[in-house]
Amino acid sequence: MSMEKKWKTAVVTLSDKGYAGERVDKSGPLIREMIEEAGYEAAKILLLPDEQKLIEEKLIKLCDEEHMDLILTTGGTGFSPRDCTPEATLAVATKNAPGIAEAMRYASLQVTPRAMLSRGVSVIRNETLIINLPGSPKAVKENLECILATLPHGLEIMKGMTGECGNEGKNHDRSV
Repeated sequence: MSMEKKWKTAVVTLSDKGYAGERVDKSGPLIREMIEEAGYEAAKILLLPDEQKLIEEKLIKLCDEEHMDLILTTGGTGFSPRDCTPEATLAVATKNAPGIAEAMRYASLQVTPRAMLSRGVSVIRNETLIINLPGSPKAVKENLECILATLPHGLEIMKGMTGECGNEGKNHDRSV
């Protein structure tokens, strides 16, 4: 599938064990493969520990300095005491975009009732969309398949590339 614009995307795996080299990250590479196949640019791949302040700093840098269009995180969205991805994501948000996370949970609930235990969020920071995906490769695949085709439209709206969200009347002559 090709798109007109290659969306500059960062993939961020959040895992203490992965960061320490105690577990091989399978979700990050799967995300990269899926987004590249869908026509997105995998511009940055990171593996970080479950440390909220560090995650916040990296998300801010990816948004504000590296100007990513999209950030997809994987991991840190469950009930474990160390899971802090949603909190870090919400802390850097300028707007909430809950429909994406809701759609992923809804799709996952069709597969397993455990989907209700996901705390992942979706937000906007200025001109970057940030989406938390679960940590398991199976759940990553199910969640990404649910949203990937619709994301370009949302990214275009966020970047002001469409006539939606109040832009439709800018060039209209309103004189009678």
